[in-house]
Amino acid sequence: MEYKSFKEVPIWQKSVKLIEAVYKITKNFPESEKFNLTSQLRRSAVSVASNIAESWGRYHYADKIRVLYIVRGEIEETRSHLAIARKLNYCSENNYLILEKFYEELLHDLNKHKKTLNSKNI
Repeated sequence: MEYKSFKEVPIWQKSVKLIEAVYKITKNFPESEKFNLTSQLRRSAVSVASNIAESWGRYHYADKIRVLYIVRGEIEETRSHLAIARKLNYCSENNYLILEKFYEELLHDLNKHKKTLNSKNI
């Protein structure tokens, strides 16, 4: 399927839903974490969606894929922040597991998206 905007791309849509969930969870983090873990977690989650959008704007397939590798790193960074938040009991086990599952799915979907781009680049 050909999309007219990055906003139509399912991985971007999923990443935005995850941002909403991250913001809800981090509302309950301690005030002392406002400029630390809360900020880091929110910024890495937003960066996932931002970089997906950026890849859309790249002209060459190789450049699109390079940016999507950055997205992989941002997903893993976000997962790391979530794991730390869980260890510090800033979020419940249930919320952590739900987000972890969704980020794993997003990673899987991202890999499929990259594979599709690679096949068009041949």
